[in-house]
Amino acid sequence: MAYYIGVDLGSTAIKTVFTENGRIVWLKAIPTAPGQETLAKNVITEGLQALHATENDIAGIAATGYGKSLMQSADHVIDEVSANALGMHILSNGQAKIIINIGGQDIKIIQVDDAGKVIEFKMNDKCAAGTGRFFEMAARILDTSIYDFARLSSEAPEAATINSTCVVFAESEIVSLIAKGTPKEAIIKGLHESIARRISGMMNVAVSDGVYLDGGSANNTGLVEAIEDELFTDVNVLQYPQFTVAYGAASSF
Repeated sequence: MAYYIGVDLGSTAIKTVFTENGRIVWLKAIPTAPGQETLAKNVITEGLQALHATENDIAGIAATGYGKSLMQSADHVIDEVSANALGMHILSNGQAKIIINIGGQDIKIIQVDDAGKVIEFKMNDKCAAGTGRFFEMAARILDTSIYDFARLSSEAPEAATINSTCVVFAESEIVSLIAKGTPKEAIIKGLHESIARRISGMMNVAVSDGVYLDGGSANNTGLVEAIEDELFTDVNVLQYPQFTVAYGAASSF
């Protein structure tokens, strides 16, 4: 056995993927915390145990993400945009042309060519709302699990208007809506539509087939539908959208 391991040390979660012959055989995500390399090593040890393998079965470890430079034990380091593009290219069987990645603290729009190479990418400004942290903030204020956002959004007859592009101001806007008695369903639907508009505004290429969404927020079907409505095209989500970047790192050897 020879396992290639990809570790995506993100701003909110550390994602680890084991691959064998290009196939994902084990994966896990844990919250980001101080001591990222130690945390990643512990997850790798857990993966080896789950696969009944030893360190001798590791063919290589690649690190990516914001904390990639912290993992001194990695055999290889790759930037997260390239890892995202490569991972999505392989997992989509070459169908992905535009990748929308919603991370913990940013949104990236990545355009890739037929070989999975990055043509161009754009990232939102640091204060922009619509990231994973933004969803966590909204869930806290609304006293609602993020995992219920899709269902609640679908139950809203109409969306509340949310215009703020800064997390701080958006938080105040949500609090104000709650004070006015706006149903949480309408607020959540408004959040989805606000993020979809922001993503549409970041697009600097013609939108056609081959649009894929990844990152943890891609599991939110309410958000996916809002983006589809805004872009007037289908948005594809693969089986493990949170692990695309880690998979790309593992595939970069």
